[in-house]
Amino acid sequence: MSKKEILDSLIHRYPVLNICRDVIDQASDVMIECYENNGKLLVCGNGGSASDSSHIVGELMKGFLRKRDLSYEFKDHLVSIDAVRGKYLGMNLQGAFPAISLSSQASLSSAVLNDMGGSLVFAQQVIGYGQERDVLLGISTSGNAENVINAAVTAKAKRMKVIGLTGTTGGKLREFCDILITVPSETVYLVQELHLPVYHALCAMIEEHFY
Repeated sequence: MSKKEILDSLIHRYPVLNICRDVIDQASDVMIECYENNGKLLVCGNGGSASDSSHIVGELMKGFLRKRDLSYEFKDHLVSIDAVRGKYLGMNLQGAFPAISLSSQASLSSAVLNDMGGSLVFAQQVIGYGQERDVLLGISTSGNAENVINAAVTAKAKRMKVIGLTGTTGGKLREFCDILITVPSETVYLVQELHLPVYHALCAMIEEHFY
């Protein structure tokens, strides 16, 4: 499907997201540009949004709607290292879009929480992982999660692009986003229910562009 078809399908299934259509399209362009420039996506959020962060990474780091065949050149290189094992790897491994869930680093997060404070758990990882060509996707139903906002400020200082995914108002996070997707609800579980189809559409558009 084309990007337009993916967006059409999204809006057909979730008509309330029609007001977000253009900004979702813009967010996909920013993420595609990131991957065209060999960048990576850093994703963060708390609670249910932490689970969403890991979900997004799972869709990007392996095939989502398509099987992402490796290049013939890389398959040949695998075989040149080990004929049997290389053939197996070449037939089964898939292309990946580099992505890291900052919410999944339990040992590091607990160390930062203990030594530095909970509001810094994501910002410290942006310091370590973030590069200018990368994108931060910060997820907060209210837009007011301090650790997500601090990560966004740190990402901006590293000249990264910042995409926010929030509820209706965007909260304080709005100030630090290059692109802000505000789904039309302020009720936490309803915001989370609308976030899932949004990020599925984003992952589908990225995959469609490259594969």
